[in-house]
Amino acid sequence: MTAVDAVPGRMPVGTDRDLGGRTVTRFAVRQIRRGALVVVTLLAGMSAMVAATYTSTVGDALDAAALAALAENPAIRTLFGNPVALDDPGGFTVWRTGTVLGVLAGVWGLLTVTRITRGEEDAGRWELLAAGRVPVASLVARHVAVVLAVLLVAGFGAAGALVAAGTAPVGALLHGTGLALVGVFSAAVAALAAQVFATRQAATGAAVALLGAGLLARMVGDGVPALGWLRWLSPFGLVALVQPYAANRLLPLVVLAGAATALLAASVVAARHRDVRGGWLGTPAGRRPRLWLLGSVPGFALRRLVRPLAGWLLGVAAYYLLIGLLTVSMTEFLADNPRFAELAAQAGFGGLGSVDGYLAALCSLLAVPVGLFAATRIAGNAADEADRRLTLLYGQPVTRLRLLAAEAAATAGGTVVLAAGAGLAAWTGAAMVDAPLGIGVALAGSLNVLPVGMLCLGAAVLALGWLPRAVALVGALPAAGGFLLQVTAESVGAPAWVAWISPFTHLAPVPDLPPDWPATAVMLGVAAGLTAVGAFGYQRRDLLG
Repeated sequence: MTAVDAVPGRMPVGTDRDLGGRTVTRFAVRQIRRGALVVVTLLAGMSAMVAATYTSTVGDALDAAALAALAENPAIRTLFGNPVALDDPGGFTVWRTGTVLGVLAGVWGLLTVTRITRGEEDAGRWELLAAGRVPVASLVARHVAVVLAVLLVAGFGAAGALVAAGTAPVGALLHGTGLALVGVFSAAVAALAAQVFATRQAATGAAVALLGAGLLARMVGDGVPALGWLRWLSPFGLVALVQPYAANRLLPLVVLAGAATALLAASVVAARHRDVRGGWLGTPAGRRPRLWLLGSVPGFALRRLVRPLAGWLLGVAAYYLLIGLLTVSMTEFLADNPRFAELAAQAGFGGLGSVDGYLAALCSLLAVPVGLFAATRIAGNAADEADRRLTLLYGQPVTRLRLLAAEAAATAGGTVVLAAGAGLAAWTGAAMVDAPLGIGVALAGSLNVLPVGMLCLGAAVLALGWLPRAVALVGALPAAGGFLLQVTAESVGAPAWVAWISPFTHLAPVPDLPPDWPATAVMLGVAAGLTAVGAFGYQRRDLLG
């Protein structure tokens, strides 16, 4: 017998498939590289900053009596987690930044996975890929694997930053691993949801709801000792049970890693048994047409806003309802422990010893979700344009400026509803515990953050006109970037002009103090200017896609 030579010019099937798989992996890396850099930098940078400034900000202030008072307060445990090893720079860093960074890693992993898998599939960009030698299951696995690699790098980067700041290596490694696994678990949930649901919106909504339920379970488990078992059902609770720099437990991380692995395996199996652009739960084909609010351009913009606004409002209102319920407990604790009030003031949350000061400090945080809501709504418009969903609409007698004006107006109205809903929820919670907080005062505090939301809206419209592929990033800068800049500047003692750049510096602590009307007018003027420049660019550039 003689061997048969391969056909000249053709590679073996296995080699061809491997080459296609590597190409898909490189493409996935290109899709997420900017966001990956931001996440890695934030996790490592914030961890290092808090640990390095521990001595100057906290020092020897946390004696045994203060630690006992802190651990016994249910409001503190609910909002920030169970305080453990606060006399150690690493333990304090875990308590102060652990939940925030875990949420950041989880949300980024979740949104990125649904964007580069189900989002690309919805846009029809996977059809040619799936028609080749790389099956759908391999496409899903390779895209998700790239996201998981970034999350692992971010977690270990945070661990390395803590070690460099002088904390214990074991605690740093466990904390970094926990942050990475929270992100990995969230990405795995999103990967499975992207196979179950046939649209990106449904997959993202289901994954976000599950992640929010996990955070709520952690808060309840930490705040109510009798329900402490709930922490074993939450990725955030499992990470808290590790107690880095104290107990250094490994079992919760093993449980979290096992759950994430099971979800990842299920997502790959589910991808093998569905059609391209399909899902296990498909959209009903025989439903009656839904024509409400489709009679005009403003109505169309309002229709596109309703569902996302309802989801954001539900999450924000639930959090501020909890803030209201904890009003009495938090203010009494800080009034009895002035040193903790001083530490909170150094972190940018002054006046927490009174009801009005407490609401003002917590309402300043509301600017972040309000601004992100505005940015993501305009980013959704850019995504629809890139996916060619607006091409036929612009072929009708509908100008770009008309549609943009309707979208911007609807988004601005949505930010008002979101802020007002948070204020009403805080007032409701405070009323349930007989806290002296009026409804008008609560609304004044929540609506005070609207200038930051308008800045985010203006920045997003500016990017839509001139940098349409970076709308979400540019739009989020005034809120997320401004908040991080203010906290960093106050933590490291940066020059006053650095903090002055942040719009949060110019927000008066309403209702503890009257609004700063000149600063409000300036921020609204800047937002209007950004919107006008963005609209000019949007009218002149070519359509995406």
